[in-house]
Amino acid sequence: MTDGRITTAKLGDDGPEVGVQGLGCMGMNFGYGPSDADASRATLERALELGVTLYDTADAYGAGENERFLSPFFKAHRDELVIATKFALSIPPDDPTRRVIRNDPPYIRQAVEASLKRLDVDVIDLYYMHRRDVNVPIEESVGVMAELVREGKVKHLGLSEVTAGELHAAHAVHPIAAVQSEWSLFSRDIETNVVPAARELGVTLVAYSPLGRGFLTGSFASAEDLSSGDFRRQQPRFTGDNAAANGALLEPIRAIAETHGASVGQIALAWAHQQSSVHGLPVIPIPGTRKPSRVEENTAATRIVLTDDELALLDPIAAKVAGNRYADMAFTSAGRE
Repeated sequence: MTDGRITTAKLGDDGPEVGVQGLGCMGMNFGYGPSDADASRATLERALELGVTLYDTADAYGAGENERFLSPFFKAHRDELVIATKFALSIPPDDPTRRVIRNDPPYIRQAVEASLKRLDVDVIDLYYMHRRDVNVPIEESVGVMAELVREGKVKHLGLSEVTAGELHAAHAVHPIAAVQSEWSLFSRDIETNVVPAARELGVTLVAYSPLGRGFLTGSFASAEDLSSGDFRRQQPRFTGDNAAANGALLEPIRAIAETHGASVGQIALAWAHQQSSVHGLPVIPIPGTRKPSRVEENTAATRIVLTDDELALLDPIAAKVAGNRYADMAFTSAGRE
């Protein structure tokens, strides 16, 4: 089926062409409460039919279970898609609820072998450093990642939640194809330094949580609406007075959505896609979903073009958002800029 297929964009100067919208796969079986495996598999297949070819996972999602879940789909369509996974969030044996950031070379080598085994593939298309350990020189970490490329275990390198300075230092060691950071109508801190650096270096910006972890779709109003196993219950923006204040910020998005005959989420995604032309670099949002109908809705947003007046109406929203995107912003680029 080809109707409704999305256009493509390139990962970095030398990377592959991928669908201009990717798919965040974390929620398929982790992080967002109970899931339906059959619906998740159907979502993966429908996304591919619509031209989504960049599939994003990480070894930390369900302690490797997300990679295992995705493996049969990846194997069935190996030549049609790009596999992106990540390392850096190590799970201490004595406390499976914790995550410890590790960027040291021995750990990176251990992590890539484990991901290759769980994914059951010979090579990872795009391998990200998930989070930055400031105690390890980034040149050292990227140096061993570059060795993985030369050894044929990885094709292209990515970084997640790094500062502009860290991106420059890493790129000097080996070309970086993509930088992944949270970017949405609610989260725009990367526009100050990271986005200009990515543009200068020819690095694609992969925007995770472009729907504000679902809040920008209006699907929930506060953390109290979420299941007990949903990690969003711990995020400051979705709790207490913050949730109520942020809910009011959706009103201009709703007004624009009505004008376009679109959903609120589609306008949020259209805004994310349009940042490519606003900032002059490739931008690939990777909204996550577990429903085929939502993939259809999300990819349709790539065909919505917002006017300058609409962009201006949306522009003030981020500055009014109550609460940080994480309880501990040290794990983000904004916390270190």
